Amino acid sequence: ELALIEGSGVIQHLWMTTLPQHWRRLVLRFYWDGEQTPSIEVPLGDFFCQGWGRCAQVNSLPVAVNPAGGLNSYWEMPFSDGARITITNLGPEKVEGCFYQITWAEQEVGPEELRLHAQWRRSDPLEELTAHVILDGVEGAGHYVGTYLAWESHHPGWWGEGELKFYLDDDEDFPTICGTGTEDYFGGAWAFEHPTGGYGAFSTPYLGMPQVIEPQGFHDNQQRFGLYRWHMVDPICFETALKVTVQAMGFREPVGGLERYRSLRDDIASTAWWYATPGSRVAAVPEPTIDRLELS
Repeated sequence: ELALIEGSGVIQHLWMTTLPQHWRRLVLRFYWDGEQTPSIEVPLGDFFCQGWGRCAQVNSLPVAVNPAGGLNSYWEMPFSDGARITITNLGPEKVEGCFYQITWAEQEVGPEELRLHAQWRRSDPLEELTAHVILDGVEGAGHYVGTYLAWESHHPGWWGEGELKFYLDDDEDFPTICGTGTEDYFGGAWAFEHPTGGYGAFSTPYLGMPQVIEPQGFHDNQQRFGLYRWHMVDPICFETALKVTVQAMGFREPVGGLERYRSLRDDIASTAWWYATPGSRVAAVPEPTIDRLELS
């Protein structure tokens, strides 16, 4: 138990550090207002945009990660009747050192004010010809504020043509918001290629790809990426329901000079952040286990 707070207030800052090899085996859970089911349930590393167990510097507004593993969250987290934060070690090894500090303000928070939620999901591998579901089953009103993807490519070649889709309220077959490609959604272009070769990692206040792991080289197999996008100045608002998906799509080898799309079966772990009215619901997902979290 990291925190047990009574009364009304707002968590403003969370700083933590522990060794990177533990980041995917520790699970953070946040409970607001005496709830029994956590509003936030995310592996420690993914909550801080560190899905691959290696430290990558992040220079964004709500999340900052500094050498050599200083994990900082500035998400505003209001509650009106208490807050509880826990961390659970699902791994076989003892964590010798886990350090943290939580800053919060005592202030009046109305029972109608929106609460922060976050949920982690993983497709490993993604089923053929399907989209990875980032978030689904949200019922109630609120606004979506952030996406983090830890993406491992299981195919040689380009992997980032899939569209991000946001199904709002009564949307069924066709989403209200449909993006133009994965690298476009995260603010990049032209396959994130750096002018001198390879991928160009970057981190900015609202979006970035701070982590690139290229074991074989540009566009080869088994490459890993960490990408984030914060909708802080462009929140995606919904009144009754929300679903978010991302396709895994790349290119086949050109035939007759024409490039063709192909569906990929990659390893995609996602974390979604959104604010919702108290009492709103979200579809349950399988509880994190060491088998679902573990990195190969």
